[in-house]
Amino acid sequence: MESPHKGATGLKRLVNATRYSFSGLAAAARHEDAFRQELLLAAVLVPLGLWLGEGGVERALLVGSVLMILVVELLNSAVEATVDRVSLDDHNLAKRAKDLGSAAVMVALACTAAVWLLVLLA
Repeated sequence: MESPHKGATGLKRLVNATRYSFSGLAAAARHEDAFRQELLLAAVLVPLGLWLGEGGVERALLVGSVLMILVVELLNSAVEATVDRVSLDDHNLAKRAKDLGSAAVMVALACTAAVWLLVLLA
């Protein structure tokens, strides 16, 4: 059975998807401390990456790696919200899901650090 929310097509679907995306960004900014911290980091590093990068490829690597952190944090927050929605009880699988999301954010941060070091020090 398909979701009843999947009915919109064409331009209406695009408008709805855009509205839902902005709603998700606003929810993350309102409710997720880590996302707010990473957003502040991005507000500093994205302009810096555009300034320090020599050419399009370097700029794309510097900026893209920072934006990747935001993407992974949004996905991690979605996993955490879903796990909490299902149950607030302690459960090994719930802990594993949250830990894996956290690990993904840590890997994204490490990847960004490596990109910045390699681009700026090479």
